[in-house]
Amino acid sequence: MVPVIILSGPTAVGKTELALQLAVRLGGEIISADSRQLYRGLDIGTAKPSAAERAEVPHHFIDLLEPDQPFNAGLFQKQARALITGLLEKGKAVIVCGGTGLYIRALLQGMIPLETDMSEERGQLAAELQTRGVEALYHELERVDPLSAKRIEPADARRITRALEVFRATGKTFSYWLSQPQTPAPFSYKYFALNRPREELYDRINRRVDKMLATGLVEEVKALVARGFATENALNTVGYKEVMAYLKEELSYEEMAERIKRNTRRYAKRQMTWLRKEPDIIWLEADGDDPAGEILRHTGPASP
Repeated sequence: MVPVIILSGPTAVGKTELALQLAVRLGGEIISADSRQLYRGLDIGTAKPSAAERAEVPHHFIDLLEPDQPFNAGLFQKQARALITGLLEKGKAVIVCGGTGLYIRALLQGMIPLETDMSEERGQLAAELQTRGVEALYHELERVDPLSAKRIEPADARRITRALEVFRATGKTFSYWLSQPQTPAPFSYKYFALNRPREELYDRINRRVDKMLATGLVEEVKALVARGFATENALNTVGYKEVMAYLKEELSYEEMAERIKRNTRRYAKRQMTWLRKEPDIIWLEADGDDPAGEILRHTGPASP
């Protein structure tokens, strides 16, 4: 058995294709570490593996929830560890693939699962975001949890409201919970990150956005709105929030497309910054001769 393969990297770098190659070669299964692929109906904008790809290789943590159902890194840690342990006991190879760095960190290094019901605080903060604005909420976070505020960009409404809801629901700061003793993963693993030259990556991002729009991203968002999903946190993400602005006639179609590309490039940059701070990562060039083979050469049999 090979150790669990962790595969991350910036958006559009080629993670999904490589994970599929590995799973086919190993007869393994894939666990998605993408906080938006969890949600049903968010398909095009999250670059979800196709139905054919999922039929070829079993995937987990995809289409698990409705967009209004909450989820977090602590729950991912708990559920993914249990699933991985079960797959390994069956002799299955496991590839964890995704770009949500906090989910992967929780899985590997541990995180206190925050299972307190925070739905009341979440709803209140969503309303406050509309009335008070993100700047006011960020200033509140600076006051009650300055350590978290330093790690979060002032315009990142999702992470700001998440940190505040934890504080309001538990009486302790999000940074406090992150500092608590953590239990590392109960399995061996190797952590790989894919990279490409910046201009090449940005070109792939731009072409991916064009493809998403051509294959129905706007229609996907309209369908979500028709189902009653418009203000959920799951939709406060790159691709969906810009289309929402277009549907509200706040942006032209051309402005929407360019903003999605720009914000996706910025997101990729933040992902790279995060990954460079993670320990024990093995970096691979996505356009190398055989990245899948290189990963397999690095893994080998798992240590006893």
